[in-house]
Amino acid sequence: MLFLVAALLLLGVVLGAVAHAPLTFTAVAAAVIAIWLGIFAARERHARRN
Repeated sequence: MLFLVAALLLLGVVLGAVAHAPLTFTAVAAAVIAIWLGIFAARERHARRN
């Protein structure tokens, strides 16, 4: 439960920071995170098959 509260608090801080960031920075950061998650998913899928 404490983890959930901390995660929600961190999410609120991050969303607050993104609201004040320029749109181009937000788009680049979102793209980097999406690529990172895609690589992570591919590695996990590959690890489960072997």
